[in-house]
Amino acid sequence: MGIGGGIFLIAAGAMLTFAIRVDPWWVDLDAVGVVLILSGGAILLVTVWYWQDRRRRMSDNFLEETRLSHPPGGAPQPPFPPDAPPPPPPMS
Repeated sequence: MGIGGGIFLIAAGAMLTFAIRVDPWWVDLDAVGVVLILSGGAILLVTVWYWQDRRRRMSDNFLEETRLSHPPGGAPQPPFPPDAPPPPPPMS
């Protein structure tokens, strides 16, 4: 869900708990609002923890650059050892 979903759940729960004064007989809106607020807070905490952990792991990694030691294309091949079979003829 992420940060946006957590904030949305907190806002919806706050509206149900504090702003709406309707009292239907089949549901307790205050309890539903408190559950939404708590679940939104839990989602925010898990999201922040996940991104903090990911940021820490990313800073431990480093980029290794590999460069060729010979010019690309047309570099001569190394000589074959004396006991190696001859190379195959080039295909035309």
